Amino acid sequence: MYEYENDLYQRGLISVCGTDEAGRGPLAGPVVAGAVILNPNHVIEGLDDSKKLTQKKREELAIEIKKYALAYGIGYVFENEIDQINIYQASRKAMLKAINTLTISPDFILSDAMPLSTQSIPYLAIVKGDQLSASIAAASILAKVSRDEYMSLMDMKYPEYGFAIHKGYPTRAHLDALAKYGPCPIHRKTYRPIRMLLEQQQKLEI
Repeated sequence: MYEYENDLYQRGLISVCGTDEAGRGPLAGPVVAGAVILNPNHVIEGLDDSKKLTQKKREELAIEIKKYALAYGIGYVFENEIDQINIYQASRKAMLKAINTLTISPDFILSDAMPLSTQSIPYLAIVKGDQLSASIAAASILAKVSRDEYMSLMDMKYPEYGFAIHKGYPTRAHLDALAKYGPCPIHRKTYRPIRMLLEQQQKLEI
């Protein structure tokens, strides 16, 4: 997991930032990105693609990442902007926002398959980067944990949808709640199930 990082460290690039996002697929809520500069002198065991880890393991690793990383940042792009600029551009923007909140300027950026060429910092986009780079994996974990926490808060605001359980993903329970209650303010209006519900509502109003 440290192969990319070690290669950059050997070239004298110490502040290696990994970045990744969570939340492209959900019907509700923000897309959230993490950016992490790991400490070359402190190896964090167990880093992996956040989707492969249990919630408990992600939360444990998130604590360790925040404790030992040289710097970390989180970037949010919310549903209204996702609807305006599309999820791909929103994911990219969330990554750049996360990077811009770092207290240390990166020497190099490793991203999970996302071109970040507007940055003045050199970068490498790695396909399946969260499975191949410790820094990207750490960023994916912080992104996932942060987004899950946010959606649990939204569950208290909109309890009828079950956001604390499915985090906005299109599960059967979520789709059933949408059919019963209609979309709420944090649903992404350009996503097909929501768009179709809104179109049906408009037809009924006519």
